[in-house]
Amino acid sequence: MGSYTPKNILITGAAGFIASHVANRLIRSYPDYNIVVLDKLDYCSNLKNLLPSKSSPNFKFVKGDIGSADLVNYLLITESIDTIMHFAAQTHVDNSFGNSFEFTKNNIYGTHVLLEACKVTGQIRRFIHVSTDEVYGETDEDAVVGNHEASQLLPTNPYSATKAGAEMLVMAYGRSYGLPVITTRGNNVYGPNQFPEKLIPKFILLAMQGKPLPIHGDGSNVRSYLYCEDVAEAFELILHKGEVGHVYNIGTKKERRVIDVAKDICRLFSVDPETNIKFVENRPFNDQRYFLDDQKLKILGWSERTVWQEGLKKTIEWYTKNPNWWGDVSGALLPHPRMLMMPGGIERHSEGSEEEKSESFVPSNTRMLVPPSKSCSSPRKPPYKFLIYGKTGWIGGVLGKLCEKQGIPFEYGKGRLQDRSSLLADIQNVRPTHVFNAAGVTGRPNVDWCESHKAETIRTNVAGTLTLADVCREHGLLMMNFATGCIFEYDAKHPEGSGVGFTEEEKPNFFGSFYSKTKAMVEELLKEFDNVCTLRVRMPISSDLNNPRNFITKISRYNKVVNIPNSMTILDELLPISIEMAKRNLRGIWNFTNPGVVSHNEILEMYKQYIDPKFTWANFTIEEQAKVIVAARSNNEMDASKLKKEFPELLPIKESLIKYVFEPNKTNSAQ
Repeated sequence: MGSYTPKNILITGAAGFIASHVANRLIRSYPDYNIVVLDKLDYCSNLKNLLPSKSSPNFKFVKGDIGSADLVNYLLITESIDTIMHFAAQTHVDNSFGNSFEFTKNNIYGTHVLLEACKVTGQIRRFIHVSTDEVYGETDEDAVVGNHEASQLLPTNPYSATKAGAEMLVMAYGRSYGLPVITTRGNNVYGPNQFPEKLIPKFILLAMQGKPLPIHGDGSNVRSYLYCEDVAEAFELILHKGEVGHVYNIGTKKERRVIDVAKDICRLFSVDPETNIKFVENRPFNDQRYFLDDQKLKILGWSERTVWQEGLKKTIEWYTKNPNWWGDVSGALLPHPRMLMMPGGIERHSEGSEEEKSESFVPSNTRMLVPPSKSCSSPRKPPYKFLIYGKTGWIGGVLGKLCEKQGIPFEYGKGRLQDRSSLLADIQNVRPTHVFNAAGVTGRPNVDWCESHKAETIRTNVAGTLTLADVCREHGLLMMNFATGCIFEYDAKHPEGSGVGFTEEEKPNFFGSFYSKTKAMVEELLKEFDNVCTLRVRMPISSDLNNPRNFITKISRYNKVVNIPNSMTILDELLPISIEMAKRNLRGIWNFTNPGVVSHNEILEMYKQYIDPKFTWANFTIEEQAKVIVAARSNNEMDASKLKKEFPELLPIKESLIKYVFEPNKTNSAQ
């Protein structure tokens, strides 16, 4: 049997559990192999899992998503990849019942992107696809012989169904395009570094906290467990000796009931299983047994080395020494966790001991395409770096000054929003932790401009914003998007003066200007991006009364104004909040206004009191106003209770106006 020697290996999902043990083993044992690690740092990944490899010259980490065709193609070509070991996947069955589309997106679509990149570049000599024993479905309770590699695939849950689907794609690309594929199907794996949504680390951490161990159903379900280092050795063997086109089971015949696993852990912690085990509701269709025939891999030269008691003891010792490896995992320790799309996942991985924080995760010779999380760099590097679009705009300019004031490193984006390649270049050059989009067409000098420049308005406000959101999503970046609340107008359910504001969930009802129409359209589409935080700004006001875009400056220069109460945004108070929202990794739609409303006349009364006691103005009706403007204007009250709940210190609009705008600008003559 021939032997294969790779040169440049791409390992996907290598900050995860099994893949990190494989990556560390190969990097340590084969210094001549260049190993590139690609991981989007999802909730169950942790860069600390790759600490043993951090100083190795043959190791490079890239933060990114296998679903990004641009990134995958770029890596295959620039790194001259000849071998792919594809581990990246959503793997937790419990999650798949509540978030099944995420599994399709990651496990099937992500695999498809990789395969297509291999086909296009034509340089891959091995594609090792990591699957699971669950694709076979449930094994009969009385079966003496396990499922062999040619057994029928009969998945029973969304997770295993997506893994089976990915396998079909791998097989098809092998047959249709001659891609040199090998597939593995493994039993359960346990050991150090495993995210505690899985049974063994969950039970260990609960036992460490003196809490009961929850068992689905009656605990009679049977599983086979392999120690992580034994599995890493199996992958090492398959990489070098595995035959193209073949499938290899990685399994053990030593089976254990879930109840017995819990009892073994209780004994090692010297607690009574009778009082420290609780039975909870079973999950949907909990397969009774997975049993594999492991003969084919044994013939290749592999055998299980670590006995159960030894492996379990090593694992408990590791978790005892590293209780905070994953930060706050209380959600994972629930009997039926739902951990997908955990807010703040990337930053959460940085929490650890001071000793861990001082470690440099990525070797100095490693060029990062996208930055690691804040713990992954030298200890003095700030935890955040912002990429801001809208340098010449009002909000973008103020944001930059705020970052300078707070000591947050930032750069303005050079690319145009509608030019995808220029946005990718910005992200690769700046390596941000967050992206702020304050770019957009609002009109020159007002929204009437958009009525005669509709194509330009669409290009930036719709196409450009969506392109930036998609590029950020591919790179695992949160995009803070400054939107508008000028997409509503008072109606029968929200009458003027009622105090009933439009909430984040309500559909826009104002399309009187083309500007508002594009903003309402893009907001609806952005709901499909889980990496976007949309901030609805209204009639922005700042303490800079010389700025012609300032709402107060505008109306103080008009001959006549319409006196209507509106929700408004005091930038001096709210823009610092937007930075804090980015740090908290908040997402979704937020009415970004101060609570309450204020009318034009009330603002001008304050202007007269604090700034110019001789100031006078006149009012005119909406009908009269309509004769001097091209597009209608949006008048409404926004419900700011969601923002107020998150930031209780947020001031009502009139108090904020006085504190942040009029008091700082008060003139002696007005006193």
